[in-house]
Amino acid sequence: MRILLNWLVSALALWLVAQIVPGFQINGLASALIAVVVIGLVNATLGILLKIVTFPLTIVTLGIFWWVINGLMIWVASSFVPGFVITSFGSAFLGAIVLALVNMAFHWVLSRRHLPVPP
Repeated sequence: MRILLNWLVSALALWLVAQIVPGFQINGLASALIAVVVIGLVNATLGILLKIVTFPLTIVTLGIFWWVINGLMIWVASSFVPGFVITSFGSAFLGAIVLALVNMAFHWVLSRRHLPVPP
């Protein structure tokens, strides 16, 4: 059940990013759901490899280069999903940053719901 909830929240976050970032388009809920799965698969395969190979550059840039890799992974994923269009790498880069922030906020709100309420 938790995996399904994370999948839906991530799709909602991706849809919200498409509303905020110019050049980042999602054509419907089905495209968002599929895009989230493809982004996860691309990150789990190509993303890990790129992060290992570029680790020295990531250290030199104090971690900023990982945003470039995340933007690249989202851009690559958009080429596999019909209805998920990113017009430029700049949009993918900005979308990666906004997606991380929106996802973090959504998951924080959901995790706060399960904490006990102080007296």
